[in-house]
Amino acid sequence: MRVWPAIDLRGGKCVRLRQGDYQCETVYGDDPAAMARQWVGQGARCLHLVDLDGARDGSTANFQAVRQIVTAVDVPCELGGGIRDEETIASYLKLGLSRLVVGTRALKEPDWFRQMCRRFPGQLALGIDAKGGLVATDGWLATSTTRAIDLARQFAAEALAAIIYTDISRDGMLQGPNLAAMAEMDAAVDLPVIASGGVTTAADVRELAKIGLDGCIIGRALYEGKLTLADAQAAAEEKIPAT
Repeated sequence: MRVWPAIDLRGGKCVRLRQGDYQCETVYGDDPAAMARQWVGQGARCLHLVDLDGARDGSTANFQAVRQIVTAVDVPCELGGGIRDEETIASYLKLGLSRLVVGTRALKEPDWFRQMCRRFPGQLALGIDAKGGLVATDGWLATSTTRAIDLARQFAAEALAAIIYTDISRDGMLQGPNLAAMAEMDAAVDLPVIASGGVTTAADVRELAKIGLDGCIIGRALYEGKLTLADAQAAAEEKIPAT
């Protein structure tokens, strides 16, 4: 299982939110490229980037910060937040991002998302952010009536790079991931699933790996020293005993 350190961008700075609340922000640095180099220097093999401004308003407000990160490091980087049209997809892929995460428009315009999956095979991931099992959109400011599992199944036959599944209630809370929800999602589709939200300890990483997930995203726990990247990666790569 791969470990994806998260770099969340807002106003060109590296920040973290609690449960997606834009009023509960902690700033961890004003140089995103330096932060990216820090994680890669500690052994990161991939990075998960989020444009929080874009997620909320559909803009590409942190385009230059993303460019600086991609230029600064030589590991695969994925980006989510505000990716809602073909022009934006093409622009970001041209920067050198490995893949892009689409959430809001995939829910609202599934036919468009299918078209994009076929135009950019293997370069798009479906971002599913859920509250109580229901899909949230627009930077987590709105909650739909669509079940996360049902949205995933809609696109199960497409050439997706992955499904990135975030439990908003756990995000930034340092209370552990929603293992039951992650296992349910992994069982529902034959696609790589990446867990996000609440990963705090090496034991959390180990449990997610046991489920058989493709990866996990870790944010606040790394930034606040609750978990080291080395320990997280060691837990992700442990051999699981045969049963």
